[in-house]
Amino acid sequence: MKLETARTLFLVSSLLVTSVAFAAWEQPRPTVFSKSDLLSQCAPPRTVKAQATVQPDQDLLLLLFGLRQGARPFG
Repeated sequence: MKLETARTLFLVSSLLVTSVAFAAWEQPRPTVFSKSDLLSQCAPPRTVKAQATVQPDQDLLLLLFGLRQGARPFG
C-alpha cells in the first residue's frame, strides 16, 4: 500500500469517526422548571409534617467563620 493511499484512508476514516461522534453527541439544553412540572413528576407524600426551625449552635458558626478565614488568599 502506498503512503498516499494510507494517508487518504486514514483521513477519510478519521473524518467518518468524527462525524459519527458529532451526530451521536447529545448535550442537554438548558430548561426552566416550573413548580407545576415538579409536582407532576414527584408528588410529595401526604403525611409530611412541617418541621420546627433549627437554630445553629455557636460551635457551628465558629467553624464556618474559621473555614471562611482559611479560604482567604495569602498576602
